[in-house]
Amino acid sequence: MSGDNPWRVPVVVMQIPDTGLHREIEANEAERAALAVLGELNDISSAKASFDVTPLSGNRIHVTGRVRASIGQTCVVTLEPMQSTIDEAIDLMFVPPEQIRELSETVDDDGEPDPGDPPEAIDRGVIDLGRVAADALFLGINPYPRKPDAVFEPIVEADDPDEHPFAALGALKASAEPGSKRKPKGD
Repeated sequence: MSGDNPWRVPVVVMQIPDTGLHREIEANEAERAALAVLGELNDISSAKASFDVTPLSGNRIHVTGRVRASIGQTCVVTLEPMQSTIDEAIDLMFVPPEQIRELSETVDDDGEPDPGDPPEAIDRGVIDLGRVAADALFLGINPYPRKPDAVFEPIVEADDPDEHPFAALGALKASAEPGSKRKPKGD
């Protein structure tokens, strides 16, 4: 997804102060429209994120924050447009790419990889906070949005006793019973 992500807010790792930094970002109209297309949404009326970026030892960067968005979806029950709210927490570790390879080779005593979210790679000395926000936004989308008052009511039709899935079998059985005047087809 990072290749097609229209919401870009690069932070150069070498420019992050030792004390860390705080960033507030907001997607503009064009970015929101492109994100809506990517996420197969009706629209995104707002998308904002706040981040705290903290350098750690070993060239690692800890990124925490929150993304909030208002998105337009279609109710799966009524098929009417509706607004949904996204509010997702973000807590990621970024490491140089060579550390990703080293970490992928570490396993615990059972031969299983360490539990927890794997770290993200720092891409050419840059962390893209826009991509981080967009990924969190997409993860927060409800794939089956439903208006609060929408109730699914199946269509109930009166049963016609001669029109049900087993009517043909019933007719076949009746014609095959002894004493029946009807003969099964094919005899």
